[in-house]
Amino acid sequence: MPLSAIDLAKQFYDKNPGITPGHRLCPGCAAPTIVKIALMTAIANGYEPVVALATGCLEVSTTIYPYSAWNVPYIHNAFENVSATISGVETAFKAAKKRGEIPADKKLAFFAFGGDGGTYDIGLQSLSGAVERGHKFIYIVYDNEGYMNTGNQRSGSTPTGSDTTTAPVGKKMSGKVQLKKNIVEIMAAHENVYVATVALTDTFDFMKKIEKALAFDGPSFIAAHSACVRFWRVADDQAVETSKLAVETLYWPLYEVERGVYRVTKKIKDPKPVSEYIKSQGRFSAMLKRPDAQEIIDELQQYVTARYERLLALEEATKDKPVRGPWSKKDVQTDEHAM
Repeated sequence: MPLSAIDLAKQFYDKNPGITPGHRLCPGCAAPTIVKIALMTAIANGYEPVVALATGCLEVSTTIYPYSAWNVPYIHNAFENVSATISGVETAFKAAKKRGEIPADKKLAFFAFGGDGGTYDIGLQSLSGAVERGHKFIYIVYDNEGYMNTGNQRSGSTPTGSDTTTAPVGKKMSGKVQLKKNIVEIMAAHENVYVATVALTDTFDFMKKIEKALAFDGPSFIAAHSACVRFWRVADDQAVETSKLAVETLYWPLYEVERGVYRVTKKIKDPKPVSEYIKSQGRFSAMLKRPDAQEIIDELQQYVTARYERLLALEEATKDKPVRGPWSKKDVQTDEHAM
């Protein structure tokens, strides 16, 4: 039976799994809540979490020398190689088990956390390599759509029209002009992987996907909507509400891909216009003052609508058709069927 919020409350009401109080993350930051939900779910399922963390907001704010806010096994290496680091830890664990140095029934869950800078851009090569090799780990990107640790520079995740220091909104430019990189589809293209999106507005969906990743016999990649209250210019109590708007406007669809099989886990029957999401955040305020603001919003609206319709079509088209095994006989087209 899937975990419930009540289960987690009973087990952790007097505990601080993963990250303890006293870290230096901004009040209202979504990242530590994302970490806590993931680690609580793992612990409640009988796993001991091991965490690797890429350079970024989460890393520098929780490990200011000589202090650490982490109370689970933790390793940090560099900005670009958290996936290589955790894959080495996972391989060492398997080797120690094989030698009998670790009990055969010991359950460890290997987590790698990275921001969008360390995932979409700087760490993409390392991530792709670790997933292709098939290491058993869960990579979670807390996606705040920019290099926020160093002052709000654009990343491959930054959306169109957002105001950043390296793609500012002005008379000549409307901020970042490119669409957000679709990292979820990039990771799904590795095929032998479990991929999902999550948002704080739906913790049950989040917990179910962590449980699925824990049970999956290979690498998992989870993209978490993570509001940066500082540079998104939203109130410090609005991270969850912002994620709710992201889902309701189709900006952040909740879905999963398991070995090529798509499933939209939260259907939105009457989506709100994406302009509601845009107008709720100060990072778009300069763009909204431009004479071509509506044109930019319309382009984004067309994109998120088309992407959602495509996801629904892929859900239907890939039903019971995994691109990697194990397959049942009905999944495989024989020569006789091909004739």
